[in-house]
Amino acid sequence: MNRPLSLAHLTVLELPPPQVVETAAAAGYTHAGIRLLPSSPGGLAYPLMDDPALLRETRRRLDDTGVRLFDLEIVRLGADFDVRAYQRFCEVGAELGAHTILVGGDDPEPARLAQSFAALCELARPFGLHPSIEFMPWTAVPDVASALRLVVDAGRPAHAGILVDALHWARSDSPLPQVAALPRELLHYAQVCDAPAQVPSTVEGLIHTARCERLLPGEGGIDLPALLSVLPPELPLSVEIPHHVRAPQAGALGWARQARDATLRLLG
Repeated sequence: MNRPLSLAHLTVLELPPPQVVETAAAAGYTHAGIRLLPSSPGGLAYPLMDDPALLRETRRRLDDTGVRLFDLEIVRLGADFDVRAYQRFCEVGAELGAHTILVGGDDPEPARLAQSFAALCELARPFGLHPSIEFMPWTAVPDVASALRLVVDAGRPAHAGILVDALHWARSDSPLPQVAALPRELLHYAQVCDAPAQVPSTVEGLIHTARCERLLPGEGGIDLPALLSVLPPELPLSVEIPHHVRAPQAGALGWARQARDATLRLLG
């Protein structure tokens, strides 16, 4: 299996970064992701920017296991976004060998949002990091067309990307031909999971499923084979499957293994 598989931090968010790396290695992943900043105010995250000891230990585990760091989470582009606040974030990413920054778009003003995304791409470029905007149906970038428009409005920065998350693809107005038409250079990775076919009718329901009750590939109603058929066959996959009941029951390593095994079955 040559396709890179990354253990998303959200799948085992209770683990601090060194243990995420060790769990990824033990479960057979090639890469791992780390959440340095919370997805919402008060959310769980591990700010290695402010913890030199934890940063050193994370780097040591990467070196010892051979697991590579894929993505850093999560930079949210709100109305008050100030790119200067993310210098150390990018420095840590480069120090750990990260490839991609996961970005959420929250600013309802399109021109300002595009300026913020362009500024983040410019900041990240010397560090070899690729900011990838993740479209999510409850944000200011709700679908794949909005994500592409943002990248274009930002001037098509060389390191920019668009992240296709299977859950958000299935629950947004993102027709498969639009995904298939995305330029290859904008695709740095995709996120894989499954979910019930019934789409929640409220924003709260959408967010709850995304953060708390995703299913293993093959257990739900998302047409994952159709999505993967239009993505590059070598595209790295981040396995992002949080479940607040089943994951604790299985234990972090057990759940990470179940998620990887289900993903491999999906890939055939």
